[in-house]
Amino acid sequence: MCLSFFEGKGYSDTFTRHMGQVQKMLEANPGITVAAQSDMICEKCPNLKEGQCLSAGKVRSYDKEVLARCNLQENQEISWKEFHRLVEENILSKGKRKEICRDCQWEEICSRRENQGKK
Repeated sequence: MCLSFFEGKGYSDTFTRHMGQVQKMLEANPGITVAAQSDMICEKCPNLKEGQCLSAGKVRSYDKEVLARCNLQENQEISWKEFHRLVEENILSKGKRKEICRDCQWEEICSRRENQGKK
């Protein structure tokens, strides 16, 4: 869901570059395995220490909620475009994003981007 609002800001320059690379790679619509744990997006995050996220509980709750609202199971394989469509259809277009991640430190960016999209 976060990739829907990514605008080149992040925890560090390394993380931001990596996130941009992941976003470009996903444009080719690869198959993905949905996860509620550290994944390829997290690889360059400075909060990932020895394979463990310092905010794992919070991030896992966000991920699990996205999966539940999209009727997906953890470790399910799906195409990127189908996943993106389900997130848009079941969460974003219904204005439900904030219910999932209201306490995220990047909430302000997502809210601003949502409001720009409504204009």
